[in-house]
Amino acid sequence: MTKKNSNFLQKFTSLLGYDRTCLSKDKQYLYHLENASLTLCLVNYLATCSYLSPNIVTVISQIDGWIINMQMKSTIEPQQEKNIQAVFNELGVAYTPSKLINSVLMKLESGATITEVMRHYDVSIVSHGVPECDKIEVFRTDVIKGLGYCPQYLA
Repeated sequence: MTKKNSNFLQKFTSLLGYDRTCLSKDKQYLYHLENASLTLCLVNYLATCSYLSPNIVTVISQIDGWIINMQMKSTIEPQQEKNIQAVFNELGVAYTPSKLINSVLMKLESGATITEVMRHYDVSIVSHGVPECDKIEVFRTDVIKGLGYCPQYLA
């Protein structure tokens, strides 16, 4: 893609609110997963992957599934990057953020606290920081307990 086409595409998608402009130049993986089981599987993989240094992983729960955003702070070997990409692709689909999610991610990246962002944007941020399965499990259990049944996205 030429530089001119790249600039046009960036401006066009930015106008639509779909292009997330990262504050940093870290490698980003932004995916949508159908349910909590897939989300737990992915977060567990990220937490236990030996060649990944601690990265920022954001987990957002929505009524239609889960959004996982990972920013890699370190560089890794090309084959390792392909492995990570394969896991993300196996468990979810690449996600183009809405204006709301774009704003949420930008606000978190700028240093706002999870509580501030959840109150301001009315979203459920389950986890932000080093990947942790425990927070997802607690969230899942609490919501199921509160509802009295298990919705599909929490399965």
